[in-house]
Amino acid sequence: MKALLLTFFLPLLMSSLLVFDFSANSDWSVWEIENDTVMGGVSASKLSKSEAGHAVFTGTVSLENDGGFASMQYHFAPKNISGYTKAVIRIKGDGKDYQFRIKANLKEWADYIYTFHTTGEWQSIEIPLNKMEPSYHGNKLNIPNFNADQIQEVRFMIGNGKSESFRLEVDKIELQ
Repeated sequence: MKALLLTFFLPLLMSSLLVFDFSANSDWSVWEIENDTVMGGVSASKLSKSEAGHAVFTGTVSLENDGGFASMQYHFAPKNISGYTKAVIRIKGDGKDYQFRIKANLKEWADYIYTFHTTGEWQSIEIPLNKMEPSYHGNKLNIPNFNADQIQEVRFMIGNGKSESFRLEVDKIELQ
């Protein structure tokens, strides 16, 4: 009976797990830019701060030299995410599609991906963790969707198969 009560009430008692809040955190040095230049491409991007204190991820994606993506990533000590079922990201995009990616462990080779569309307005995107699909170098893998009890990386990526400029503003990332 006690286990049944915990199963029912624990999600109600749990608060959100903050992964990163750009406007509340002044040290963004933990975020890194990683573009297709790691494999010979020429896409370029940068991370800057808006007047409101949000992250502004901007740049250009180029298909030259077999390129085609730009990303910003955050690695951290493993966070226990047992009991959390979704990521909630507060963003403002430019009407383009972006990917939110996570890794349970930095040593694993698969990224778990969820693609979302931006509207040009502020949005809170809710991403069911169990809907995040495994991928490696842009290829979907034939393994189960994300089901780990920890995470160690989050990443935003743009790679829509075309040359384009982009702008994504990010307020915060949390798990619920």
